[in-house]
Amino acid sequence: MKVKDMAVIAMMGAILVTLQVAFAFLPNVELVSLLVILSTLIFKRKTIFILAIFICLEGFIYGLGLWWINYLYIWYILYFICTLFKNERSSWFWAMISGIYGLVYGLLCSIPNIFIGGFGAAFAYWVVGIPFDITHGIANFIITLILFKPLYHILNRLNK
Repeated sequence: MKVKDMAVIAMMGAILVTLQVAFAFLPNVELVSLLVILSTLIFKRKTIFILAIFICLEGFIYGLGLWWINYLYIWYILYFICTLFKNERSSWFWAMISGIYGLVYGLLCSIPNIFIGGFGAAFAYWVVGIPFDITHGIANFIITLILFKPLYHILNRLNK
């Protein structure tokens, strides 16, 4: 791996953490989903390392709670979804993917609760969070629709 690649990976990991912390005061409004989509499209497999840095730093900042276990698979699921559609460049398409991902985020986060309290606990966790998932989905859709194209061009230049 080239030094430039390592610098880009470290910088993108730091940007993800910085933006997540900066928007933490707004419930379920975040730029991480958009940047994971863009990283996957532009940096391809390097995104695996970018996500590893992001997840580790989040754990260092906020502690290693149950939410952190979710991060070990949540962001990689989005990465794999993006790799399936890696040739798509429509901001509307990615806004839909990001919005849908925000809507199902709580459902995906409820998975560890199956092992802790059973399906009933997981279902209750998911249902209680539905208003936040709706906010998350709408915010993801709007943010991605507005920022996809400009950030794609900026990050694409960085990758040259």
